[in-house]
Amino acid sequence: MKLAIGSDHRGFKLKEFLKQKLSLSHEITDFGTYSDEPVDYPDIAIPLAEKVAKGEFDFGILICYTSIGMSIAANKVRNIRAAQVTSEKFAAMSRKHNNANIICLPAGFISEDDALNAVVLFLETEFEGGRHKRRIDKIHEYETHL
Repeated sequence: MKLAIGSDHRGFKLKEFLKQKLSLSHEITDFGTYSDEPVDYPDIAIPLAEKVAKGEFDFGILICYTSIGMSIAANKVRNIRAAQVTSEKFAAMSRKHNNANIICLPAGFISEDDALNAVVLFLETEFEGGRHKRRIDKIHEYETHL
């Protein structure tokens, strides 16, 4: 599986941990940042989301302190469904019901192990389709009106 990963400076440590663990079984491309020097999260989130939306990656992983900024920025890209995830349950539901294609993690509020477990579950969970597909289609239909 091809994964895109990125973080701001507050998520750098967690990104490096996840990158190391996930690279054992997945192809990982790092969109930065590459240190704990301050950066602006949209500079990471938008390019990563654009590549996921174009189908160059199966999924994306974005990390900042709360995951709020990353999810807001990524969701500005058409066909992206970036989900703020704080637990395994949220990870599974974001895939089952929302067909999320980017998981956003809060480095300041989740342990490394819990983050890894959430990402693994996110990647393994299938979209249920059905009524959920109808709802997602409505979101993307609205995007065309903007």
